Amino acid sequence: MSPVHVGQYNTLKVSRKVDFGFYLDDGGEGILLPKRFAPRSLRMGDELKVFVYHDSDNRLIATTQIAKACVGEIVKMKVVSVTGLGAFLDWGLMKDLFVPKSKQLVGMREGAEYLVKLYIDEQTGRVAATEKIETLLSNEVLTVKELDIVDLLVYRQSELGYVMIINNVHTGILHNNEVYTTLHIGDRVQGFIKTIRPDHKIDVVLGKPGFQKVEDETGKILRLLTENDGYLPYHDKSDPQEIYDFFGMSKKTFKMTTGNLYRQKKIAFTKTGIQLIEEA
Repeated sequence: MSPVHVGQYNTLKVSRKVDFGFYLDDGGEGILLPKRFAPRSLRMGDELKVFVYHDSDNRLIATTQIAKACVGEIVKMKVVSVTGLGAFLDWGLMKDLFVPKSKQLVGMREGAEYLVKLYIDEQTGRVAATEKIETLLSNEVLTVKELDIVDLLVYRQSELGYVMIINNVHTGILHNNEVYTTLHIGDRVQGFIKTIRPDHKIDVVLGKPGFQKVEDETGKILRLLTENDGYLPYHDKSDPQEIYDFFGMSKKTFKMTTGNLYRQKKIAFTKTGIQLIEEA
């Protein structure tokens, strides 16, 4: 059978039932799924998707609770307690996630939120987290290319815009003139690779590239027109922020999309907005 991955979701088969839960087959003695986290309909031989981690006694345990992050991911988490050895974060599981003091930047405070990356501690084999993620990010060997759709995490602000973490691996810049919404550190958004420079510096943009984005937004504009009696008071002279607030898209995307709809004879441009053309 496939190896069990700690700090990840695994699909495992029920091998035996006990008074306090079920044991899932890991090729050895089995991994306990406590009764409280087992579906009522669970039976011998069933396969179940579970998250696997170590409990307080350093035993592997399975749960159907949803972890806020898996090993390798970067996420913003809240500190629930601080000790002399480190801090504990709300992971969404029964057991909190440990951040050793040596893996903190300036010391964590209870109740505050921090960006951390999850990893497997080499000595204990347990899942832990580190706030020192800068050295874990690299653009030296790129795994993306221009126009690739990617997952973005807001890392920090810079003079140019926002430094974004790309697919938990690389960094890129979302320039100020490409920002049409309010962003906060730790926000996750989807975007695409706009430019890769010779020195491997990356520029990213929110949304999807080119006409793939236009196709996604077409239905939204038609729906909003239908919901507003076939007319909307927005046009190519409208304020970009007003367009974003109403449509959730940049003015550039709005113009591309409405231009596409105009060519398809689905809308008409008026002096004050756009008008839906009813089909004959």
